[in-house]
Amino acid sequence: MRASQKNTIPDGSERVYNPDMQDQESYCWTPIQKIEHPSRSDDASQGMHLSVKSFEQYCTLESFCGNDDDYGVHNSPSTASFSPNDSQSYPSDLQDSSDNTCGSPVSRSCVNNNANDFRHKLRELETVMLGPDSDDLDNQISLETEKWKYMMEVIAKGDLKDALCACAKAIANNDMLTAEWLMTELRGRVSVTGEPIQRLGAYMLEGLVAKLASSGSAIYKSLRCKEPAGAELLSYMHILYEVCPYFKFGYLSANGAIAEAMKDERRVHIIDFEIAQGSQWVTLIQALAARPGGPPHIRITGIDDSTSAYARGGGTDIVGQRLTRLAESCKLPFEFCATGISASDVQLGNLGIQPGEAIAVNFPLMLHHMPDESVSTQNPRDRLLRLVKSLSPKVVTLVEQESNTNTAPFVSRFREAMNYYLAIFESIDVTFPREHKERINVEQHCLAGEIVNIIACEGAARVERHEPLGKWRSRFMMAGFKPYPLSSYVNATIKTLLGNYSEQYTLEERDGALFLGWMDRPLVTSCAWR
Repeated sequence: MRASQKNTIPDGSERVYNPDMQDQESYCWTPIQKIEHPSRSDDASQGMHLSVKSFEQYCTLESFCGNDDDYGVHNSPSTASFSPNDSQSYPSDLQDSSDNTCGSPVSRSCVNNNANDFRHKLRELETVMLGPDSDDLDNQISLETEKWKYMMEVIAKGDLKDALCACAKAIANNDMLTAEWLMTELRGRVSVTGEPIQRLGAYMLEGLVAKLASSGSAIYKSLRCKEPAGAELLSYMHILYEVCPYFKFGYLSANGAIAEAMKDERRVHIIDFEIAQGSQWVTLIQALAARPGGPPHIRITGIDDSTSAYARGGGTDIVGQRLTRLAESCKLPFEFCATGISASDVQLGNLGIQPGEAIAVNFPLMLHHMPDESVSTQNPRDRLLRLVKSLSPKVVTLVEQESNTNTAPFVSRFREAMNYYLAIFESIDVTFPREHKERINVEQHCLAGEIVNIIACEGAARVERHEPLGKWRSRFMMAGFKPYPLSSYVNATIKTLLGNYSEQYTLEERDGALFLGWMDRPLVTSCAWR
């Protein structure tokens, strides 16, 4: 849950997954003419290349025209797909026309009209694979028929979650024919201006398209996406910060733990492993400046990332100047140090540790971006925790998304991401009007990149690797940490914060941690260690 970032697509090249609202080619993929079934030999698969109808037509998100009348969204008869050519958003056999009921609005489907053709194609394919006299032909066709009936039931129910999961299963099983058909059906049912599941479905379907293409013989070579200007990106991040309590919850709970641990210290060194805009430290500086007996000397070491630098329009010196001015106005002794190195590469010498300082370390929604043992034998995630423990910190704060997408198999990972982000989209829905252009921008630029990365990427290319609190607890304890209890004052402050938001947000304290959730789904956890 962060601003959109540069991701690496499975072909090894870096992409910026940030579509521009006015770019009609955004979220469109480089055309692919066919996908070869990976499990077939050349002889057996001759004549079996499953056309994906040029994958540029599988772009799922509506074209934005920048028209204030419709909030920049084309209101076409069916949910429009992004295409390099507005006049051909669909394959010719699926376009809407007066004599073609398949080109229908979202509420209708081509299922009934295509059923007989689909069964006929299945029989042709089975004949090619097994031969017309094969004893197994009837059994194979029976299995395919049962599968087809199940797919028909899924689509007929109109349950987007079931249909998306069925598509994910088909891709996991290399069932390209089913995946292609389901994508065609799903494309008309998702919408970036619809219900929360329709909006989420648009981005999840985009991830499935990328996953399917990268598992075939052809790999997408580029994503035609434009990153918004830094000021725009920063404004989208700020909107998300204001309309949902997730970031404020993390900042308040972490700052409370740090203030409690440092209440008697005269020199405090805070190491922030993702300084971003430095917003977290505004309230802490103000609180420490008003501390009875006088403020301590504060030194903050900020570790940066490229996305934050882009949104700021410059390096961490911008953050340092802002916080320095604040500290001066509060008459608090202050020092800011920037570390221009990624968290994965940080060594002890980069942190500028000085004698006599009480150290606090902050991990704000960033550790899940660190590769672990499933990605690299060097295991940067656990290495960093051991390095931090060697500093003998007074307190270490951890804020993370309560989700399990790190090492889960693809289908389980897909389902977990769906349930998690659906709760996020539902919570946004109570604040923003559904057609609000700023809401669309926030979801596309701050959330869509995470969703697509979780679904489409593997190995080092997948940087969104969330783990639930239980797994983080194991990692911290293996590194030698012990839990640091959160104060009751922090809990009360956060409850007051949530009073400004929907009553459907929940706050629970258990296992020495705080859980912020939406209805019955925990979304963000906060805890402290020493």
